[in-house]
Amino acid sequence: MDHLRFRSSSDKFVVRNIFCIGKNYLDHIKEFDTPAGAAEVPKTPVVFLKPTSAIMADRVMVSIPVYNGKPISNDLQNEVELVVVIGKGGFDITADRAMEHVLGYAVGIDFTLRDIQSEAKAKGLPWEIAKGFRSSSPVSEIVRKEEIGDPENLGIRLKVNGVTKQDGNTSQMIFRINYIIHYLSSIFGLSEGDIIFTGTPAGITKLNPGDTIEAEIDSIGKLNIKIG
Repeated sequence: MDHLRFRSSSDKFVVRNIFCIGKNYLDHIKEFDTPAGAAEVPKTPVVFLKPTSAIMADRVMVSIPVYNGKPISNDLQNEVELVVVIGKGGFDITADRAMEHVLGYAVGIDFTLRDIQSEAKAKGLPWEIAKGFRSSSPVSEIVRKEEIGDPENLGIRLKVNGVTKQDGNTSQMIFRINYIIHYLSSIFGLSEGDIIFTGTPAGITKLNPGDTIEAEIDSIGKLNIKIG
């Protein structure tokens, strides 16, 4: 799938690039503290990318990929995120003009194969498989920015089988939306059609086949996903 829908119209939004920001909520960073020391708070955004095959619609099933007859992972985890939708591209966009480039927002889940990611990190290898596998990133309908208030003061939650696992607020982001846009545009450039996953609050948990997931951001919407 390479396009998203709008909540208020039948228009389609064709996705071009998928940028993701890691370690953007302090409480999530602390989830990875170890006896050897606290996980490091980044000084600049932690960026990774996903293929467009990771994007999918609401109310479908997410499963761990199977290779040679076996699931490639034993640890699928949830990460609910505010997704920023870029409507106007540019290079070296200044932070004070960054919000002019935003078309709208959506709810996203960055499903993660944590065991694969941890093993790759330990070996100093890339971990795209852990984050970019097919259908790993469901995204809700897009809400145009004029339809919501402050995107950086919205409740963000995720439930597993009706039990709240993640419960935060977008005000807790370390790097603000305008700075993220400035940073990405300075390094990569941004284009109409790009979307940005902005990070997740604490509450990641191992998921199992049959689990039902409900992700929600105030004023934007919900996602309903089944784990296969």
